Amino acid sequence: MAMRPIPDEDLPRGDLWVFGYGSLMWRPGFEYMAEFPARLIGEHRALCVFSHHHRGTAERPGLVLGLDRGGTCQGTVFRVAESLRKATLDYLREREQITGVYREVLRSVWIEGDARERVQALAFVVDRSHPQYAGALTVEQQLHYVAHSHGASGANRDYVISTVKTLEARGCRDEQLHRLVALLQNEVPLQKAE
Repeated sequence: MAMRPIPDEDLPRGDLWVFGYGSLMWRPGFEYMAEFPARLIGEHRALCVFSHHHRGTAERPGLVLGLDRGGTCQGTVFRVAESLRKATLDYLREREQITGVYREVLRSVWIEGDARERVQALAFVVDRSHPQYAGALTVEQQLHYVAHSHGASGANRDYVISTVKTLEARGCRDEQLHRLVALLQNEVPLQKAE
C-alpha cells in the first residue's frame, strides 16, 4: 500500500513537532532541540501492527505499536528546528512508512508540566484498513507474536521492554504493556535463528 504523506503546505510553518509513543521515545534517530513529556487525546497506544520488517518477518511477524482510536496516550513530543524539517520528515517516512501501515496526521498534543502548552505535532496513526493492522489482541496473543520474533531492528521483546522502561522512567504506566513484559520475563529468552 502506498504511503500518503501530509503535503508540505498542510504542515505548520516553523519548527516541526513530532509525537513519539513507542520506539521514537527511546530511539528517535533524528536531531531535535528539545523534548517534553506530552499527552495526546483521542487515540491510545496499542500493540496493533504486525511487523514484517523492524521486529519480525512476513513468515514470523512481530507486533509493534500504533496509535489506535479512542482514549489518551502519554508520550514524548520533540521540537525539531525548521532547518532540519525536511531531513527529519525524510528520515521518519523511511523508518515508519516502509509498508504504509501508518497514516501521517497532525494532532494537538499537550506538553505536560508547568507550561501546559498545546502544539500541533506530526503523529503516525495506524491505518485500520491496512493488512498489517492486527486489531485488539489479548495479552496472551501479543505474547505469542512478541516472544519469539526478530526483525531488522532486533528482537521484538526488546522493543516492548525498552518502551515500558521509558514509560516507567517518566512515571507512566501502561497496564497492558506492563503485563506483557511480566509474561515475557517468564519466557525462555529469544534465540535468533541461525
